[in-house]
Amino acid sequence: MAELQNILGASAGPRFFLAQPTPLWSAPAPPAESGDTIRLYARSLAGMQKEALAVSAQTGQAWRLASDEGAYLNGYDEAPFPLAFMTTGMVAGLMTEVLALAQRRGIDLGKARLTQDNYYTMKGSALRGDMTGGARDVELTLHASGPASADELQGLLLDAVGAAAIGGLLRGSHPGRFTLRHNGATLSLQGAEPFDGEPQALPQGLFEAVRPSSGDWNVLLERGPMTEKAAHTVTLEGGSLQAEQDRLLHVRGDCTVRPDGVKQIEVSLFNPHGRIFRFLSDEPGEGGAPPRAPGAAAYIAAGIGFCFMTQIGRYAAIRKLALKDYAIVQDLHLSAGGASSGSGQAGRMTAPDTHLALVSTEDDATARAILDMGEQTCFLHAFCKTDLKFKLKTAGAAS
Repeated sequence: MAELQNILGASAGPRFFLAQPTPLWSAPAPPAESGDTIRLYARSLAGMQKEALAVSAQTGQAWRLASDEGAYLNGYDEAPFPLAFMTTGMVAGLMTEVLALAQRRGIDLGKARLTQDNYYTMKGSALRGDMTGGARDVELTLHASGPASADELQGLLLDAVGAAAIGGLLRGSHPGRFTLRHNGATLSLQGAEPFDGEPQALPQGLFEAVRPSSGDWNVLLERGPMTEKAAHTVTLEGGSLQAEQDRLLHVRGDCTVRPDGVKQIEVSLFNPHGRIFRFLSDEPGEGGAPPRAPGAAAYIAAGIGFCFMTQIGRYAAIRKLALKDYAIVQDLHLSAGGASSGSGQAGRMTAPDTHLALVSTEDDATARAILDMGEQTCFLHAFCKTDLKFKLKTAGAAS
C-alpha cells in the first residue's frame, strides 16, 4: 500500500487554536428553548486526517480543531482520534455541572477528578452492508479528597448528570438528519433520515482564510505515549480496516481542574490500541473574557462530525471507492447546563443535522450508500440513537 500523505505532520502550526474572525463563517441561532448551536465546518485532508472549525452561535467564537487516527487505521496519530473529542467534551461538561452544584450546596470536594469510560461496538460486514456501530452505557466515577460523604457525592453526581446538556442526549433516541450533495448535485436520501431544509455548503476558501488569534495555542493539546495494553486490547495495526468486524472499543477520560479553573482531560484509547492525548477545556468567561480553551460543546460537536467522516473514509477504503473529497456542515443544538447557568432545568441536546458533500467518480447510488454506511457505522450517531444510562460511582476520603 502506498504511504498516505501526512498533511498535519507537515504543518508547523498548532493543531487547535482560536480563529481570528472572518465573514466566511456563521452559526444559525439556536431554537428558543436551547442555549447554543455549534456549527461545525469540517473537511477531509488525506487518509484519516481531518480539520474542522467549531463556531458558537452564542459567542461568535470559532475553534479550529484537527483529528487523525492511529496505526489501527493506518493513521499517523498527529492529532486526537474522534472518540477522544467526545469523551473530552462529555467529561468536561459534566465536571462543570459537578463543580457548580458543589458550590451551591457548600460541599467541599477537595481535589476532584471525574473518570469516564466509554464503550462502543462494531459488528458485521462492510461488503455485505450490515456492519453497524453501537454504543453502550457510560461509566462515570467521581473521586474527591474532601470531607464529603458518600451519599453527598452520589447525589451530587446524579444531579450533575441530569443538569448537563449531554445527559439530554443520552435520554431517549435521537437520530440525526442529513442532506447529501454529490459532485455539486443535491440527491434524495435512501436510508438516512432527511433534513427538512436547504443543504448547507462549506464556504469556498474557508480553511485557507482561517488564522490563529494571538496566543500560545500549542498548550491546548499534548500527545502522550501509547496506552498500556489491557486484556481487551486486541485491535492493532490495520485492524480497524478489516471488512468483517466484531469488536469492542474502549476510551477513558480523566478530568481534573487546574488552580486557574481550566480543565485538564487525559484521554486513553485502550482498544483499538492507541495513544494518550491530553486536552484543555474551558467555558466562556464572565463579562466577555477571552476564552482559554475550547468548551465542552465544541469538543462534542467535533467528535460526532469527525467520527462520521472517519466511517465514510473507512468504508471507502474497504470498498476501494474513488472518493476524491468529502466535507460536512453540521449543526448541534444544546441547552446551557442546568446547574452552571442557574436555571435548575434538565440539560438538553439533540442529534446534529449534517450536510454531507461528496466528490467522486462513483455513481449516485454509491454516494447514497456512502452516506448510509457512514451513519450506520458511526459510533457517535449510534450513541445519539441509543437510549443510554450513566453507571455512577463515587470514591471519597469520607467513603
